[in-house]
Amino acid sequence: MQSVINSYRPMFSIRYKPLIHKLIFQSPKYFPPSYQLSTSQIQNYDDINLINNYKDWLSPNEVIKIFQNLKNPNSALIILNEISKRKDYKPNEAIYSTVIKNLAIAKNFDDIETLMKKIKNERKCRLSDDFFYNVIKIYGHLAGRINKAIDTLFDMPNYKCWPSVKTFNFVLNLLVNTKQFDVVHKVYIRGNELGVEIDACCLNIIIKGLCRCGEIDGAYKVFDEFPKQNCQPNVRTFSTIMHALCERGRVDEALGLFERMEKEEVEPDAIVFNTLISGLRKQKRVDEGIEMFKKVMVKGCDPNPGTYQEVLYALLDAKRYLEAKDFMAFMIDKRVNPSFESYKLVMHGLCDGKLLGDLDWVLRQMVRHGFVPRMGMWRKILGCLFPDGGCCTTYTYDEILRD
Repeated sequence: MQSVINSYRPMFSIRYKPLIHKLIFQSPKYFPPSYQLSTSQIQNYDDINLINNYKDWLSPNEVIKIFQNLKNPNSALIILNEISKRKDYKPNEAIYSTVIKNLAIAKNFDDIETLMKKIKNERKCRLSDDFFYNVIKIYGHLAGRINKAIDTLFDMPNYKCWPSVKTFNFVLNLLVNTKQFDVVHKVYIRGNELGVEIDACCLNIIIKGLCRCGEIDGAYKVFDEFPKQNCQPNVRTFSTIMHALCERGRVDEALGLFERMEKEEVEPDAIVFNTLISGLRKQKRVDEGIEMFKKVMVKGCDPNPGTYQEVLYALLDAKRYLEAKDFMAFMIDKRVNPSFESYKLVMHGLCDGKLLGDLDWVLRQMVRHGFVPRMGMWRKILGCLFPDGGCCTTYTYDEILRD
């Protein structure tokens, strides 16, 4: 009889152990109401019991499936610690990445730090630059732990991994975007410690940081560093400095940089032209802005909606409403829709000039493109139609809009 019982004992322990665990840990008899487990704790027990389904052998792919099926992503590190006690546990980058993904979803950034220390101490597998890029991205974007992102970058050699220029540039760009300009240079000059070869992207990031904090002269100095670093300035290099110059009213310098760009045979893009046209518009140099737009078309550069809109706003700022209306027709022909604000300004200008025929065309185009005139605009239009306050009840709303 005892032998029969013993023969069924393994089956009993495998099939019913998770159920018994659940019954015991949720039973009021063992845990009265004041000591009831939280939902997350119960989920942790459920997740731990997933491991019990693998008695004989637990392959790395099966470990990853366990983490992909966790009910509580916050328990990822607890589960990893349980799995690591098994003799068949062989960690690899894919497992660590899946654990970190779970912890990031749960916003448990402290456990990510704990795991990174565990990985460094154990040294059981080699990790790639992509792995660290992902961890640094989590620290920088999700956690807002910028200092931890920097520390991780410089700690990579301790994991026997050296950062690529892509990872290095990501940290530099992160610092610029978070306006930590004083730290950017400190990280940049330590690039040699990490064996990073400076490229054009890296120098562009430094230039962007200097321009954002108003150090345009410093940006020019970095610009001169390109040949020393065996790099060529690209369109992004020029457009960044041009934008900073135009923002500070130094449009002629930006135009000079544009000429230098052409001499060095760097092809301008729509961003460059948008920047220059916007700068000229702010100085009320409308005709020069229109000439710049013509250069866009001659060079075969593909203007974006912002390019058209800048020219249109320049005409509107100069109160050249008929030209603005004609330019609107040109935009629509190119399948670029003017903004609501553009329609509003053109209509107000045409009403002031009593240009009813042109006003009718603009109104119809506005409605055709899904914009509904507001009450103030209707008052302006009706005031133009009936300047003496005459009766307008013979016209209905539908008749005004009818094609």
